[in-house]
Amino acid sequence: MTSTKLIARHFTVHRDAPSQSRWSQSPVAPPAAGEAVLAVESFSFTANNVTYAMFGERMHYWDFFPTDDAAYGSIPVWGFARVVASAVAGLAVGERFYGYYPMSTHLRVWPERAGAQGFVDGTAHRAALPSIYNQYLNTQTDPLYAAGREPEQAVLRPLFATSFLLDDFLADNAFFGATRVVLSSASSKTAYGTAARLAARGGIEVIGLTSPANAGFVRSLECYTQVQTYDQLGTLDPAVRSVYCDFAGNAALRAQFHEHCGDALAYSCSIGGTHWDALGGAGTLPGPRPVLFFAPAQARKRSQEWGIAVFQRRLAEAWQAFLAHASNPSAPWLTVVLGQGEQAIARTTLEVMAGQVSPRLGHVLSF
Repeated sequence: MTSTKLIARHFTVHRDAPSQSRWSQSPVAPPAAGEAVLAVESFSFTANNVTYAMFGERMHYWDFFPTDDAAYGSIPVWGFARVVASAVAGLAVGERFYGYYPMSTHLRVWPERAGAQGFVDGTAHRAALPSIYNQYLNTQTDPLYAAGREPEQAVLRPLFATSFLLDDFLADNAFFGATRVVLSSASSKTAYGTAARLAARGGIEVIGLTSPANAGFVRSLECYTQVQTYDQLGTLDPAVRSVYCDFAGNAALRAQFHEHCGDALAYSCSIGGTHWDALGGAGTLPGPRPVLFFAPAQARKRSQEWGIAVFQRRLAEAWQAFLAHASNPSAPWLTVVLGQGEQAIARTTLEVMAGQVSPRLGHVLSF
């Protein structure tokens, strides 16, 4: 393939109003020495990506893949890409990598430490950003890769990494003395991944908060001790020492939970923003001030304490167990929906942002 003939297509959204989107094009120049060009083959789009957009400024998600218009940003996605041009020793055309990509047909990278396992993108503007997002893993050697299950991996793997690390963070802190963990937006994939890990750990009550429309699905997962709809929040015993894991980002719901539990609330953490139209600051709340959970920080801590090899092994073991549950043919937690082309990409992102997608579905898109 001749890279000088490549034209990249880019899907971007308005940073202040992500429901507004546009397509643009740009030529792909041949890679200079030390560079490579990857063609993005498939990627997932879930509520996790909506969180990237909602927290784009605060958490620097917009900084990973700069655009030609400061008003528009590329929402980062997780998926698979193939090398189509390389001027890097040890990185061959045709090799495929799992990693963090823009919603574009192509990505230019500056591979560092390229080897059998993959590489780290050393592009200058990414140097100050969390390293976990800059790693690209070769599908031939990746211990978490499962041939024939790429769509499920694209949807669940980036979410499960957060679930694994959040469960580990809570256990690492002895659940802050709590005996109950309450998760909002319990139907979201990151939430039920966390619930699955907590249930497997045992010794802690796991409560899922969800909408009436999703309550049946959440109960069918069988990883929550109890499932309550949002209007039933007041029935929870306020005296039980609790941790609140906020995947919804709903400011009113957060305030209601804080007021309900008061001093019995041991810890409050913010993870996502599935209710992106109801986001808001913490303000003045009873109990502990909400803290944003940043998964890369826990990953870095454990990599240092356990060693990278042990960390990766434990994550891989947990991931394989979760993937088996989620894709169990007799009672699957996930049904993958494939979409291809500009219209499908634009329509799916809008539907996910609007909360119009069943929690049982996972969208995997391609150009």
